Amino acid sequence: MRLTARQLNRATLGRQMLLERESLAVADAVRRIVALQAQEAPSPYLALWNRLTDFEPEDLDAAFADREVVKASLMRLTLHAVHAEDYPGFHNAMRRNLRAARLGDSRFTSSGLSIADADALLPHLAEFVAHPRTGAEIEGFFKARFGEPKRGVWWALRTFAPLHHAPTGGPWSFGARSSFVAARATSGPESEDDSVRRLVLRYLRAFGPASVPDMAQFTMLRRTVLLQAVRALAGKVEELEGPDGATLFDVPGAPLPAEDTAAPPRLLPMWDSVLLAYSDRSRIIPPEYRSLVIRRNGDVLPALLVDGYVAGVWRPVEGGIEATAFHRLNKEVWKGLTAEAGALAAFLADRGTTVYRRYAHWWTKHMPSAEIRLLPK
Repeated sequence: MRLTARQLNRATLGRQMLLERESLAVADAVRRIVALQAQEAPSPYLALWNRLTDFEPEDLDAAFADREVVKASLMRLTLHAVHAEDYPGFHNAMRRNLRAARLGDSRFTSSGLSIADADALLPHLAEFVAHPRTGAEIEGFFKARFGEPKRGVWWALRTFAPLHHAPTGGPWSFGARSSFVAARATSGPESEDDSVRRLVLRYLRAFGPASVPDMAQFTMLRRTVLLQAVRALAGKVEELEGPDGATLFDVPGAPLPAEDTAAPPRLLPMWDSVLLAYSDRSRIIPPEYRSLVIRRNGDVLPALLVDGYVAGVWRPVEGGIEATAFHRLNKEVWKGLTAEAGALAAFLADRGTTVYRRYAHWWTKHMPSAEIRLLPK
């Protein structure tokens, strides 16, 4: 079966609850989405606001507080919010990558400790953070243990050790100063290969159909590792053909909405997963707009989604939401964006209208625009 580019777009939007908002409990929604990028604390809240009917941010506050949803370093070596039951398998699948990225770095090796030394520290660290501890407290713990500061040790361990970011309060559960707590013990870890296969299946259910390069982009696992996992899943995945003839994989029976399915406008948060889940970003981002939305340093700006594709960017400003369209939009599209912006402005009014303010410098650089509007008006 050969799929069109628009069929792939609609498949992603449907599985990510962006074709229509759905009524789900917060934890169930996070599990279905698989992982919400969370290096900016408001982003998981705004991601769920885009996807759920009558989303109440207090429900995500409670899920973080109860550790039903947890925040940790996982795919692409960055912070994600995931369902607590998914965390052990995801961490096990990613642990080798997380370790290699940190223990081979000069910031760790300059500490004078070996990889074996780092591994030996893990149970002591887990004991110390059985209750939430700040980064400063953990640095103090290592200083007391070694009799001197060991720069780079905590920097490395905080990425690959089984740790969660502990909520610190504030409007978005996590403040500028991070606190950490040991991940809860599991009854028995599965093999790394089993965890990778589990992650591949979860990814395909949420983002498929997709290629092995797409899976590699989402996870940063090696393509050979992922291809081996796909082959081991014979019978649990099916092969499809992409619009360019590339081999795609999917879970049998997963929904494939028609390419003419209506896609309502959305105001996606920074680093929304749909913008980063594929090697072929054109599934959501027109190639001519990629460098405008995904900046050279890795910042991914909050985006306007129109007919399922990125059409501009947005930011909160005094008086509402400033929408910058990269091409001309018709009256009906602006009407839909205005309604979304009005609802978003009301949502932010209760939590903080200054979200993403430190990224405002991108708007002072070259940002081509066909039209800029302050919404709602």
